[in-house]
Amino acid sequence: MRADPTYIYNVAKAVNQSSSATDGLVQQLSSGLRVSSLQDDPVAAAQSVLLGNAISRDDSFVQTASGEAAMLQIADSTLGEVVSQLTSALTLGVQASNGTLNAANTGVIIQQLTAIRDQVLSLANASYLGQSLFGGSQGSVKPFTLDTSTQPATVSYVGDSKLQYIETPSGQKIQTNLPGSDIFGTSSTGVFGALNQLISDLSSGSPTASVTTDVSTLTSALGNLSTQRSILDSSLSRVKSTSSYVQTQEAQLKSQQSNLVSSDTVGVATQLKSSQVQYQALLSVMSALQKVNLFDYLH
Repeated sequence: MRADPTYIYNVAKAVNQSSSATDGLVQQLSSGLRVSSLQDDPVAAAQSVLLGNAISRDDSFVQTASGEAAMLQIADSTLGEVVSQLTSALTLGVQASNGTLNAANTGVIIQQLTAIRDQVLSLANASYLGQSLFGGSQGSVKPFTLDTSTQPATVSYVGDSKLQYIETPSGQKIQTNLPGSDIFGTSSTGVFGALNQLISDLSSGSPTASVTTDVSTLTSALGNLSTQRSILDSSLSRVKSTSSYVQTQEAQLKSQQSNLVSSDTVGVATQLKSSQVQYQALLSVMSALQKVNLFDYLH
C-alpha cells in the first residue's frame, strides 16, 4: 500500500494551526480582548472604532461642560451678590427720597451708595481662572472702567457683544455667556447709569422728585439684571442636565464596546484547554511517524 505523500505535510500544517490557535487563545485570556486588531474581526473592529469616536466626543463634551458649568455657577453667584448690593442701594434711595433727611444724613447715604457702586463695578469685572465673566468674548480684559471726572460719573464697557456657546454631541448649542453691557448697561444706562445719576442728584441737592425718578430707574435696571441672570441660570441648568445625560450615554457606549471586543473568559479558557489537548495529540502523531526531518514541515 502506498503512503499518502501529503499526509505528513497535512499533519504538520495542523500542528502549526493548532499552535497558532493556542497562542491566540492565550493572548485573549491575558488581554481580556477578543478583538485587538482588524484581522481578528473586521466588522467588530470597525464598529469598535465608531463606538470609540462617539465615546471620545462624549468625553470631550463632559470635560468642556464641567468647566463651563463652573464658570456659569461663579457668574450666577456674582450676580446674586450684585442683586444684594442693588437692593441695599434701593433702600438707601428710598430713604433719601423722603425729603426729611438733613445734609449730614444725606452725605452718609451718598458715601454708602458710592461704596455700593464701586463694589458692583468690582463684581462686574470679576473673572474666573483668568477669564472675565462679563466681557463677552474678551476674556482677558476688565470690561468696565469708571470715569469720575464727569458729572454724573460714567462707566464705559470695553468688552464686546459676542455670545459664546457649547455644542453638545448631538449638535445642539447652549449659550454660556452674556455681554456685560446687556447685564449692567453702559455709560448712562442700566445699573451703573442709574447708580451714578442717583449719587449725582443727591450730591447736587436735586429735588426729591428727581431722586424718586432715580430710584424708579434703578428698580428697572435691577429688574433687567435679574432677567439676564435668569438666562444664565437656564444655561447652567441645561449644561448640567445635558452633561449628566451624556455621561450616562458614554457609559452605555463603553459597555457596548466592551461587549463587542472583550473575551468570554470562561469560554476562552475552555477552548484553550481543548486546543492544548488537540495540540499535544498532534505532536504525538508526529512523533509516531519518526520522521527525521519532521520540522521541515513546520511553517
